[in-house]
Amino acid sequence: MADVVVVAPDVEQSAVGHGITIRRPLRFKHTAAAGFGDLPAYRVDGTPADCVVLGVHLLGQPDLVVSGINLGLNLGDDLTHSGTVAAAIEGLAMGVPALALSQQGSPGGEYAFGASAAYAARLARRVLQEGLPPRVLLNVNFPHGEAAGVRVTRLGEHHWKDSLLTRQDPEGRDYHWVAGVSTAPDAADLDTDYGAVHAGFVSVTPVRLDLTARDLLGEVAGYVPEV
Repeated sequence: MADVVVVAPDVEQSAVGHGITIRRPLRFKHTAAAGFGDLPAYRVDGTPADCVVLGVHLLGQPDLVVSGINLGLNLGDDLTHSGTVAAAIEGLAMGVPALALSQQGSPGGEYAFGASAAYAARLARRVLQEGLPPRVLLNVNFPHGEAAGVRVTRLGEHHWKDSLLTRQDPEGRDYHWVAGVSTAPDAADLDTDYGAVHAGFVSVTPVRLDLTARDLLGEVAGYVPEV
């Protein structure tokens, strides 16, 4: 259905957010050993957003950016630090429609991508045919088992309650490890991304790239001080 080119980070980049590398050079290398067969594939020693920037500038502007399928879900507040979603956002910033795809692992940490990839291809075809509104991406999350169906959802209240583990290295110096516990107060609501995917549905959330709290413009204008 398309001429596909893969551009991916060369190392794990979870939770890097929408970082763009500007203080060092980046490497963009073709790799024949990526396992994609005849598909051209390139690796970048940078962030997911870097991959989109280099891919567009070096290979030409595509009709669609598809980020993922990520190992693990990206739900609710995860979107603020997700590298997967950041690559899709960078696609929007460069004028390209975009999908962000993420996959739930099994309880044993295994991933099966066959059904998810097949659905992603169908969705990509539809987006190519119908388009998306300006500055809107689709954030898609797949359940680990056979999907019960598809639900169009809103972002839920899922977030990670951070904790800090402090330990000592062999020289007695402290180091810190950020950990966290997943929380979702609205987990039972099937209209949310978290509720839908944990009930076994594919969750499709339209995400608009506009953070303005428009309903508060008047209220804020009423109390900000003059210069």
